[in-house]
Amino acid sequence: MQPALNPECTREVEVEVPAEEVTKSFRTVLKKYQKLARIPGFRPGKVPETVLRSRFAGAIREEVVEAVVPAHFQTAIQQKGLRPVSRPQVTDLQLEEGQPLRFKAAFEIAPEFSVEGYQSVKVEKPETELTDAEFDTELERIRDARSTMETVTDDRGLVDGDWAQITFTGEVDGENNQASEGGEATEKKPQPIEGKEVSVEIGGKDTVPAFTDALRGSKPGQELKFEVTYPGDFGQKRLAGKTVAYHVEVRGIRTKVQPELNDAFAKELGSYESLEDLKKKLREHLAADKKHRVLADTRNRLLDALVAKFEFPVPESMVQSQIDTRLERGLRALAAQGMRTEDMRKLDFDRLREAQRESAASEVKGTLVLDRIADVENINVSDDELEHELQVISLQTREPVESLRERLTREGSLAAIREQLRREKTGGLLVERLT
Repeated sequence: MQPALNPECTREVEVEVPAEEVTKSFRTVLKKYQKLARIPGFRPGKVPETVLRSRFAGAIREEVVEAVVPAHFQTAIQQKGLRPVSRPQVTDLQLEEGQPLRFKAAFEIAPEFSVEGYQSVKVEKPETELTDAEFDTELERIRDARSTMETVTDDRGLVDGDWAQITFTGEVDGENNQASEGGEATEKKPQPIEGKEVSVEIGGKDTVPAFTDALRGSKPGQELKFEVTYPGDFGQKRLAGKTVAYHVEVRGIRTKVQPELNDAFAKELGSYESLEDLKKKLREHLAADKKHRVLADTRNRLLDALVAKFEFPVPESMVQSQIDTRLERGLRALAAQGMRTEDMRKLDFDRLREAQRESAASEVKGTLVLDRIADVENINVSDDELEHELQVISLQTREPVESLRERLTREGSLAAIREQLRREKTGGLLVERLT
C-alpha cells in the first residue's frame, strides 16, 4: 500500500514513451533472457522468443518498465522545473510491445512559502556564563559520589544527614478489621508491612517527614512506636490516604564521610596534576557544556517561534520519514536499556507512530523554515567546512576519512550532511541576530 500524500504538496506528471524506444527495450531484455535462460529441451541461447514471452512475461515487463520509466520521469519533472521530495507513485501504466508506454506519476514537492518578517521574531537568550554556584554544586556532586558510609560508634542520637539502619513492621488502619457478618474475612489477609535492615536518611528528600521526626535523636537499640498518615496522592496506592501504625527498632547509625578536596583527591579522579588543575579543567568543561546547552535550547525555542509564525503545508512523505527516524532512535535507546528484540516486536507501532506525528511534523516545518531562510541569506557550506565535519565523524567512528567519504558518496549521504551543516549555520546566525 502506497503512503498517502498531502494534496497541497502533490504534483502529477503524465508521461509517454515513444513506441520505438519501448520496442527497443523489449528486444534488449529478451536478448538477455535468451542468453541466460535455461529451459529443458532447448540449448542455451536457443530458446525461442515465444517461449520466453510465455514463461517470463511478467518479469520481462517489469524490466522494461524499470529500464524506461525512471529516465523519462526525470526528464518530465526537469522540463516542468519540479523537485520531488518523495518517491513517485506510478499509476495508469499502459505497456504493450509496439505501442507507446504511458503512465502518470504523483509525488510531493517542498511547499512554496515566504519567510518575510522572520527578523521580527525574538526570543530571550539566558546567560551562558558559568556561575560560581553552578561550579561549586558540580564539584560537590563529584565529591559526594566519592564519599564512603561509616558506622557511628559514638553514643549519640540520629541527626539530619545520618542514615538510620532500622527494622520495622507496620499495620494499616482498618485492614485487619475487614470481616463478613459470619466472622470470616471477606478478602485475603493483607501482606504485612515490614522491612529488615532498611536505610533511612534523616531529613532526606525521599524520606517521609514523619519518619524523620520520629527517628531524629534516637539511638541504636531503641524501639519506637508512632503513626504516619500518608497523603491521598502518595505513590503506593495501598498507603495513599491511610494511617499506618509503625513499630521501629533502630539497629545502627551510619554517616556519610566525604573525601578532602586536595591534590590526592584530584589525582584519584584522573590525570590531574593537582586540585587546582582539576578545578581549572572542570570549570572549562562545565562552561563549554553550559554554553552549548543554552545555545541549543535558545535555537530550539527560536525555531519553535518561527514555525508558529509561518503557516504552510508539510509534505506527508517528509513527516513519515521523520517519524521513522524518531522511532529508530527510540528503539535504539530501548535496546541500550536491555529490551529484547522479541519484546520490541510486541509494541503497538501504529500507536507509536501516531504519538510521534505532531513532533515529527514540527521538526519537518523547522527544517523547511531554516532552508528557506538559508536561501534568503545566501548561506552555503564550503568544501573546507564539509571536510572538517568528515574529520570529526572519522574520529567518532574510527573510520578512515577517505573510505568514509567514499561510503557516504556511494550512499548519497554526503549531500545530506552538507544540508545539515547549512541548517546549523543558519540556526547559529539566527541565534546571534534574534536574541
